[in-house]
Formats: sequence, C-alpha cells, structure tokens
Amino acid sequence: MDSIWAHDDTAQCVHPGWELLLGWDEIQTSWARIFANTRRMRISLSSVWARVEGDVAWVACTEHVTTAFDEGFDEATVQATNVFVLRDGQWLLAARHASPLPPSARPVVQ
Repeated sequence: MDSIWAHDDTAQCVHPGWELLLGWDEIQTSWARIFANTRRMRISLSSVWARVEGDVAWVACTEHVTTAFDEGFDEATVQATNVFVLRDGQWLLAARHASPLPPSARPVVQ
C-alpha cells in the first residue's frame, strides 16, 4: 500500500462500513489493522471501468474479496471507486470509496 497511495493530507479512503479516513497517516494505519487481523486475502475484480482525464484517472470495479482468518473464511462483494493523480510521472491513489453490495446485487463470478 505504501507504494501506490499519495502520502499527504489530501488522500482519503472509505472502507466498507467505515467512516471517512483523511490523510495518509489514517489510511496507512487502517490498512495495517486490516492486514494484521487477516491471515490471507484474495481479491478478484469484475465490471472494471476506467477513465483518464489529464492528470486524473478513476477506476470503478466490483471487488470479490475472500479473507482467511484464524477461525475461518469470509467472503464479501464490494463496489469500489479509486481516484488516481499523476505526480512526478507516477500514478498515485488519492481517493478510494468502497461499499459492500447486498447479496441480491452481487454478480455471479465465473
């Protein structure tokens, strides 16, 4: 996560079910918590849509997340939008918003 995120106070992130996190410090802490509480995580994507306008790009996609914990597995389907900015020749993630999809709206992954 360190290499893809913008490391400044303009970065923002909403994990599914979480409140808005502002700035790289809050975002980095959140990812450290997520990874510390999981043994393994697998994410596959579907319905990927991307657009580039100058120095800004955004990607919308459906994420199919399988997480392994000490006591078992969990599966979730999330709709995510990620906004990237081009800084010094590198695309950096500046904003992410991910929301859980209800079971009835989850597409079938083949």
